[in-house]
Amino acid sequence: MKHTLRLAALLLCGLFLPDRLFPQTVDLLFAGDLMQHQAQIDAARMTSGYDYHACFARMKTEIGRADVAVANLEVTLAGKPYRGYPQFSAPDEYLTAIKEAGFDVLLTANNHCLDGGGKGLERTLCMLDSLHIDHLGTYRTAEERAQRHPLLVETKGMRIAFLNYTYGTNGLEVKSPQIVNYIDTALIKKDLRQARAMRPDAIIACMHWGLEYKNLPEASTRRLARWLIDQGVDHVIGSHPHVVQPMEVVTGKDGKRHLLVYSLGNYISNMSKIGTDGGLMVRLQLTKEHDATRMSHCAYSLVWTSRPVLSGKKQYEIYPAARPPEGMTEAEQQRLNRFVKESRKLFEKHNSGIKEYFF
Repeated sequence: MKHTLRLAALLLCGLFLPDRLFPQTVDLLFAGDLMQHQAQIDAARMTSGYDYHACFARMKTEIGRADVAVANLEVTLAGKPYRGYPQFSAPDEYLTAIKEAGFDVLLTANNHCLDGGGKGLERTLCMLDSLHIDHLGTYRTAEERAQRHPLLVETKGMRIAFLNYTYGTNGLEVKSPQIVNYIDTALIKKDLRQARAMRPDAIIACMHWGLEYKNLPEASTRRLARWLIDQGVDHVIGSHPHVVQPMEVVTGKDGKRHLLVYSLGNYISNMSKIGTDGGLMVRLQLTKEHDATRMSHCAYSLVWTSRPVLSGKKQYEIYPAARPPEGMTEAEQQRLNRFVKESRKLFEKHNSGIKEYFF
């Protein structure tokens, strides 16, 4: 009784007790590929410089709700001349807009990270550092990688370790001393040992993998995802196919629930093939109580990119697909409806009970 009364007195007085006595919750948000094709560069061009703020205007509030927002930066910031596919070099203003939209962590291990060669890789990292954006996946030296990978993010009393790997770099070879994180199980095992030594509350692997334009992950991707879970990864987030793929929650050998997202699709791009004009935002909520961390909630939201040829506007804009703005053109509505219909059809058949949320 004395202990109970003392605890009540401490609470009434507003005195702090150890964090481990209270549940702690962190909200993570994952978005898909941040592309920058030539038509996007042309649309952003102003009399002086480039302006991308309209692209993310409708997403900014939702991104800002997350404690940590993560996306795949699938372009380089290699400087002029700016160019789109097949070897991307986006204007620096694009990165500024991504930062101002609210993204905290950008993934750089993808098949386009060497589009600007070694100079492009280094300049991209310098730009990320200049804007104080956390990043992982590519490095200037082995020493830098040893210091920065895994990336440990601390927020609201929780420690999250992120890892990032790509299947390849379009045949371009990384040259020493620079490093690109390629998918290699021996390397991943080594990195996981280092991650565990950081004593994180969760480990999240962000994988650039799979086959482009395929709506279902191939068997090898599924095997690798389960292997990652068996090795101690808590959750797996995938990209590269440029279309959305199913998600699932699986129970690991540890008895815990793990989220597997095979492909987030495109967050913003000029791709027009069916399924490539939209993507996912996935929210993952982690709760820590009595030194044990669990996934307390996960959900997805569909997003779709409108473009000048459909909207008649100057700029590309990301819309919340379930609640698009009023006044859309008929062409916009038809393309958005097609994306939403096909995506929901896929998820109704293959998702393991993960719900869609609206904002």
